Amino acid sequence: MRRVVIDMQNYLFADAIALALKNADSDFYVCRSENPENTVDLCCLSVPYALLMEVTGYSPWRLEERMIIRNEVKHLTPHCKIVLIVDENAERPLARRVLQAKKNGLIDNFIFGSVSAEYLTAVVDTL
Repeated sequence: MRRVVIDMQNYLFADAIALALKNADSDFYVCRSENPENTVDLCCLSVPYALLMEVTGYSPWRLEERMIIRNEVKHLTPHCKIVLIVDENAERPLARRVLQAKKNGLIDNFIFGSVSAEYLTAVVDTL
């Protein structure tokens, strides 16, 4: 069973992602972090296959704060894949910075908020 931890500001979007992952592959077990302060502890306890984190321009979901969580999770669970989700329409400069983080090898993948649920699950499945 592949555990996936989701840390997102938008609860409805997080629930939709969790449902899409569960429906796409029964091998996924999804855990939701209630807030960014608990994400590292949840990852330490569940040892996830992947961590999906939303990135916005607002604290505590800013890219810099997400990279701190990324560093802590990678230190504790080095095999965990890190995927950032960003709204490329509302946050264009931020989306470019997330893309650069992928190019620099700091994250395993990124997903734009406008993609379909099928595409999102395919990306997570192929990490």
